[in-house]
Amino acid sequence: MLKKFLALSRSTHGILDVAMPGFVALLWAGGFPTVSVLALSLVTAVAGYTAIYALNDLVGVSVDREKFAGAALPQGYSVEASALRYPLAQGVLSMRSGMVWFAVWYAITLVGAWLLNPPIVLIVIAAALLEVLYCKLLRVTWWRTVVGGLVKSAGPIAAIFVVVPAPSLPLLGLVLAWLICWEIGGQNIPADWNDLEEDRRVGAKTIPLVFGTQRAALVILAALIVTVSLSLFLPVLSPLALGFPFVAAVLVIGFWLLLKPAWDLWLAQVGTGALGAKEVGREAARLFDHASLYPLALLVLMTIVVVFHEFLRS
Repeated sequence: MLKKFLALSRSTHGILDVAMPGFVALLWAGGFPTVSVLALSLVTAVAGYTAIYALNDLVGVSVDREKFAGAALPQGYSVEASALRYPLAQGVLSMRSGMVWFAVWYAITLVGAWLLNPPIVLIVIAAALLEVLYCKLLRVTWWRTVVGGLVKSAGPIAAIFVVVPAPSLPLLGLVLAWLICWEIGGQNIPADWNDLEEDRRVGAKTIPLVFGTQRAALVILAALIVTVSLSLFLPVLSPLALGFPFVAAVLVIGFWLLLKPAWDLWLAQVGTGALGAKEVGREAARLFDHASLYPLALLVLMTIVVVFHEFLRS
């Protein structure tokens, strides 16, 4: 039974996503928080991602049932591929159970947010409302992609308010732009690419359907170029002296996990006559998987940097 609930919340993907708030918090604070704050932050972040991913399936269950009626589920990606994907739509989990699962984790998130810094509660509420809006816009407009970027940015933005009660608005804007571009280019459009035929069946308005896969590949590449470019300015957020080695490492991570797979997808799409749609789709899935590892790679890098600076101080 637990596997069904974890599939509802896409737990593997959610755990990888938790790395992004961790990276942003370490970057902004320049050091580790106390053990109590770290533990509470971790519980709150895990609860938040668990709740919001579950909310996605709860709000979109009727459309998901239409998508997959009489058809096999799309293969998905290695970070979330499972025979139990969309458990509500498949009927292996009841709506009542799913709602209770969401409510419990969302309540934990709200309590944790209040204890960490009360204004974070507003971010948690906004994330849920934006997620509902994101689901409802599926058949309305491709601009839902931007809404998805805002939802994915909620966790890292909340993490900033944990370590800095009143952060600079321009610097928050920099982080927000960077996160939205990463989500759009590395996660959202590739995910829509995976559900291309199913989305077409229900009349969805996604970027690959509205503009075609060739333009979608170009948007992906452009968004991830902006992502990597903005990441070079991230050192201004930190009180630590992050020099060229850090910037070079961030650039290398961005190249291998974002730019290279995006470029490979673009080349594959341009040459669809040679590869075929399925092969191109695999390149989109490969990009999604690599982009999902981007937060973890950045968190590992920042942890090493902070440990090194703590060692120098001691």
